[in-house]
Amino acid sequence: MQTSPSPSAEKPAAAPAERTRPSPWRRGGSGREKLLFLALVLPNLALLGIFTYRPLIDNIRLSFFDWNISSPTSTFIGFDNYIEWFGRDDSWLILRNTGIFTVSAVVGSMVLGLALALLLDQQLVGRGVVRSAVFAPFVIAGAAIGVAFQFIFDPRFGMISALLTMVGLPVPNFYQDPDWALAMITITYIWKNLGYSFVIYLAALQAKPIELYEAAEIDGASRWTTFRSVTLPMLRPTTFFLSITVMLNSLQVFDIIYVMTRGGPQGNATTTMVYQVYQETFQNFRAGYGATVATIMFLILLVITYLQVRVMDRNAR
Repeated sequence: MQTSPSPSAEKPAAAPAERTRPSPWRRGGSGREKLLFLALVLPNLALLGIFTYRPLIDNIRLSFFDWNISSPTSTFIGFDNYIEWFGRDDSWLILRNTGIFTVSAVVGSMVLGLALALLLDQQLVGRGVVRSAVFAPFVIAGAAIGVAFQFIFDPRFGMISALLTMVGLPVPNFYQDPDWALAMITITYIWKNLGYSFVIYLAALQAKPIELYEAAEIDGASRWTTFRSVTLPMLRPTTFFLSITVMLNSLQVFDIIYVMTRGGPQGNATTTMVYQVYQETFQNFRAGYGATVATIMFLILLVITYLQVRVMDRNAR
């Protein structure tokens, strides 16, 4: 008499393996896929190599030379330019100016941009016109913005002078006081680039999932609790992206400083590292030393960006 096997003795059916599209470089990839991959990637790699990595390598190489930009020859001096930079007193003042300007510009533009995005994400009359007005300064040349704000900050007949006089407050001399001069160019830069942070935050808010806000409203959460527990975590990737891009843009500011203060008013009161590269290379004709300043700034940016990525990865876990 034959007995049928019990159900427990039967082997469970194996789950179907998840099929993934193999890389064109793995075994079995067709030659057409490999050619398509190369056709899409190689032009971008070539552009990066020609316009990004090659100038970077040339700049690092030049930092080890003493070269007058008007001379056809240069002299190898090793690390002398770096030793000079770390030994000069004005290097630390310029590094301080760069740090104050960058932190103020990043925090100011991102906080104000988020506040405006939250406001203009509401159903308000004429919000389209206001959105355009907020974004418009971002597309205007920095030199033109600098010339316009020279009149706004003029201590004799500028708009800020008139407003402070109306309320009985003293008028600072923005062009003679070093601290006020640095604040002046920082405010000007924030006003010009506020529209960038505003547009990025507004796009992120308009893509928000409505279900989360409906759930928070059902739970009785206040506006502040909803903003702190729902909106801010949702905007974390956007904030990370802006923190890097705004920092990189602010560290490259040259036109506003050149038009408004030329690095002054006293010594290097408003000189940043980018402006020092211009001064050393094209005014003092020390291209090697200017390349040294640019290389040090690149290394600082590399470390800061690495730390930002590490913090973002840790928060995403």
